[in-house]
Amino acid sequence: MDRETGPKPTPAGRAAPVEGPQNLPVPARALMARLAADPRLPYWIRRAVISAVVFLPVMVWQGWRLGVTFAAIAAIIDTIYQSRTMALIPAAVRVSSAQRRTKRRLFLVRVSGYLALHSRSIPGTRSIVDHLVIGPGGVYALDSERWDRRLPVRTVASDSAAGPVLYHGPFSQKDRLTHARWEAARAARLLSNELGHDITVRPAMVIYGPTVPWAVATLRGVDVFAGRSVGRYFRSRKRTKSTGTLSWEEAGEIFTAAQRALPLA
Repeated sequence: MDRETGPKPTPAGRAAPVEGPQNLPVPARALMARLAADPRLPYWIRRAVISAVVFLPVMVWQGWRLGVTFAAIAAIIDTIYQSRTMALIPAAVRVSSAQRRTKRRLFLVRVSGYLALHSRSIPGTRSIVDHLVIGPGGVYALDSERWDRRLPVRTVASDSAAGPVLYHGPFSQKDRLTHARWEAARAARLLSNELGHDITVRPAMVIYGPTVPWAVATLRGVDVFAGRSVGRYFRSRKRTKSTGTLSWEEAGEIFTAAQRALPLA
């Protein structure tokens, strides 16, 4: 018996199935997924809403041609505003800007007994410790970061015993946390060799740009906090450190050793 190989006709009285998102071709679904994951999507939606809000009343008042013109002008103005206030900043400028801001904030905590060295290179490597901070609460290798403020800062749970991972928008910052721990460990080894006894250096990261939705979070051994919290963070270390505080003499000794062990970049 011959079998029909073509599509079956739709029975009389039954409507043809409506094509939904699940029935879209694979390329179309992939495109929609990419658009949904694009961090710029909220700003495109915002621009479309602004244009529509401008277009409708102008169209009713003066006609559709003038409505389109005013909507286009509104979209251009919003684009210029976003580019000036939230544009991505080149990496070299971001780093130097973040370091300058942290340097100013660290100067204010000198009254709490903290000393700081800035832009110190790790011998034998191309890495630089942005700020080595020494005071009553211990020794810290502080990394200054300035990120795109349009992307949120968040944590994502991980199956690893190391704990949650820091994310900036869709981008994992696990490597940044690993590098911060490595810099602190190298600084600790250099200081310990210079002084002849063990020195512990705690890694920390300060973030400028996006909103950081916590006061201080310890992620994979790195203390992470916002730029506005620099002073509060170091002033609180003296109260929370359970192993005792450094005296002025000990802090000065470590500071002098750090100048020798970590040359200026």
